[in-house]
Amino acid sequence: MAVQVTRTYVGSIQNQRQVCDDLDSLGDSVSKIWNVARWTAGRVWDAIGEIPNEAPLKSYMKNQACWKDLNAQSSQKVIEELSDAFQSWFNLRQKDNEANPPGYRKHSDERPRSTVTFKADGFKHDSKNNRVRLSKGKNLKEHRSDFILCEYQTRPDIHLSEVNKVQNVRAVWNGDEWELHFVCKVELETTDSTGDGVAGIDLGITNIATVAFPDEYVLYPGNSLKQDKHYFTRAEYDTEGESDPSEKSMWARRKLADRETHFYHTLTDTIITECVERGVGTLTVSWPEDVRDSDWGKTGNKKLHSWAFDRIYQYLDYKGEIRGVEVLKENEWDTSKTCSRCGDDTKSNRKHRGLYVCSSCELVANADCNGAENMRQKITPSPHGEDRSNGCVAQPSVHLFNRESGTFNMREQVVS
Repeated sequence: MAVQVTRTYVGSIQNQRQVCDDLDSLGDSVSKIWNVARWTAGRVWDAIGEIPNEAPLKSYMKNQACWKDLNAQSSQKVIEELSDAFQSWFNLRQKDNEANPPGYRKHSDERPRSTVTFKADGFKHDSKNNRVRLSKGKNLKEHRSDFILCEYQTRPDIHLSEVNKVQNVRAVWNGDEWELHFVCKVELETTDSTGDGVAGIDLGITNIATVAFPDEYVLYPGNSLKQDKHYFTRAEYDTEGESDPSEKSMWARRKLADRETHFYHTLTDTIITECVERGVGTLTVSWPEDVRDSDWGKTGNKKLHSWAFDRIYQYLDYKGEIRGVEVLKENEWDTSKTCSRCGDDTKSNRKHRGLYVCSSCELVANADCNGAENMRQKITPSPHGEDRSNGCVAQPSVHLFNRESGTFNMREQVVS
């Protein structure tokens, strides 16, 4: 069976020198449109206490000179992004009056190179010759060509001529140069359901994922991710420029982002593969509803807002779809304090350092394993014939990420 999924492929621009100035102009225009629309929305907010909806804001901006710097659909995309940013701020403001609204786009006295999105009317793709033609706005066509012709190169294993449809193209400044992101519809072959087994995942910050399989509990700690964040964040702070980020600072940001992406892809690949090999056809993932609105204190909030639970779910979802594993999202409410054996929900059962001790049935468990088992039991309420003893729940397997191999390996057990 085949399914259609959305993928984003990155292409490096081969004729960077020829197109850089034109792309700079478009990136500057995106920031200009954003700033004018942001100023307009701010004036409306100050006057009536409301943010203008997307449609009237677009109508107003169409009469502004900067609107025609870009293709019409590209200009509209800027307003859509600004409206989404204001909506997120408004939702947060209901619980935090000090939340900051979307800001203006500027570095010192200059506008940054913002991402430019080209929808269907804004690009023409020649996949056979690895070229894409990007439209300019009316204001930028005078005395210049009407379009920007970019020659690109993707990874050797990516062939855009084989995708069903390129939905849109984004020109992205990566800190050093422009690159192209192709958002595509791709048809992939899937396998049939791997089995009728059910597994549950508890997502966390220390243990990035804890999985309750039918026959085993497995912890996936985030030690290497934590070390990378410490190292590259320190490198970034130590090399900040006087007014703008230094080149080494930008390198540290990109390097950390690349390592995080690789970690999460490897993690989710590993979990889905384990499901396939263990005959698990359904995977239920803990979803911390409204957790972004919580207040964990200054230090805790930094960890909270960098917690990539939504990213992990998205990766699991599409990887599971490809391999025949149904991935479900379930609210994790009370799963951390409820006993997975008897259902006792006494708050004090959750002890320090991830220890769970039930005051009713005396279950002793790793707290994350107990949470993962509760997620599993949302789909399989009464599992039979499976080991749920103290030893099984309290002593899970631990799979650590190995930087050299780029894979997760089981930690060796020390036998005394």
